[in-house]
Amino acid sequence: MRSKKLSIGLTAVLAILMVTLLATATRAFAQQETVLYNFGTHGKDSRFTFASVVFDTAGNLYATAFNGGIYGLGTVFELTPNPGGSWDETIIHSFGGSAQDGTLPHANLIFDAIGNLYSTTYYGGAYNDGTVFELTPRPGGGWMEKILHNFNGGDGQAPLGGLIFDSAGNLYGTTSGGGSQGGGTAFELTPNVNGGWTERVLHNFDQTDGHYPFSSLIFDTAGNLYGTTQVGGAYNGGTVFELRPAVGKGWAEKVLYSFNGTAGTVPDCSLIFDAAGNLYGTAAEGGAYNAGTVFELMPTVGDNWTLSVLHTFDPLVNDGVEPSAGLIFDASGNLYGTTYYGGTYGAGTAFELTPTGGGNWTETVLNNFNYSGGKGIAPYASLILDSAGNLYGTTYTGGVHGHGTVFEITP
Repeated sequence: MRSKKLSIGLTAVLAILMVTLLATATRAFAQQETVLYNFGTHGKDSRFTFASVVFDTAGNLYATAFNGGIYGLGTVFELTPNPGGSWDETIIHSFGGSAQDGTLPHANLIFDAIGNLYSTTYYGGAYNDGTVFELTPRPGGGWMEKILHNFNGGDGQAPLGGLIFDSAGNLYGTTSGGGSQGGGTAFELTPNVNGGWTERVLHNFDQTDGHYPFSSLIFDTAGNLYGTTQVGGAYNGGTVFELRPAVGKGWAEKVLYSFNGTAGTVPDCSLIFDAAGNLYGTAAEGGAYNAGTVFELMPTVGDNWTLSVLHTFDPLVNDGVEPSAGLIFDASGNLYGTTYYGGTYGAGTAFELTPTGGGNWTETVLNNFNYSGGKGIAPYASLILDSAGNLYGTTYTGGVHGHGTVFEITP
């Protein structure tokens, strides 16, 4: 699990602030934050989630928690809304119940078409290098877990990112370590007719093309995969990469951008596409104030890509520090995300970026997370939107019991 490190030189920041006019404006509007659930409510409860929540078709929320549960080694939980506005938690799996089970789940969950859940665990499994698992609802209630793959170091270890499906039902993901070069892998899992799954390593990362991919992958319309690495690349500040399938030749990797500090460093988020094929993401550190950036990558002639910084976070204007989470779009083309630190109370923010023309974007701080009042702090994961425009997310810590929260932000 990556350490949170900030190296903000306040003297340098003050000097820059005096001579630099930001290309983007920052606004702050109060919105209503409601804590839907406080982790640690009972002794075997979920604790400390790094993951985003996901809705099922009935409006229930699901996510993983890194700790807690019967064995203290993490959970998958469900939150069910009540008519009065409260939410009830059900732990549908506690990790660590057997020697073969995974432990310490870090990543988001995904559903398949028939309602099964899939994700990864950072540790545990047959070789203590992490797992890919499936949870299937039982007809009479409850859920049954199945380990689809045990990582063994040589094929990757410590998967921190979630999974994605292709149209044929194959799963894709990354591991933050292991592989032939020790810098992590991108992998594919293919279902077999006998009910098992076969893993194939698509790429082994080394120092030149990136180290330590922390995030989920995404597909483009042509079937190419895209992701980020936290470090490595030409300047050891992390990369954005593409993996292209080659007929009969596996997959070929191309580094689209190597971060050098100016545009940010430590891009450990998942990426998203817009309708024009541009990529968007966050860098947790670097930028003009070493507090992180939001960036856009645009394809250009000759199969090259150009990066633009849409927003540079500035701790002196309290708009957030260390955006570790990926971004989401709304239907109007606005971007939403979170910062792990910073804001008015230093406990993180939820923000919106609105395009204002000419390549400029305006940032609005939607919520300043607060140490007081039983609210959560340190939102690490991406947000999600419901059909009414409400935002949902998780905080790693804080809340009434100090073990994190699930929250809703209402415009």
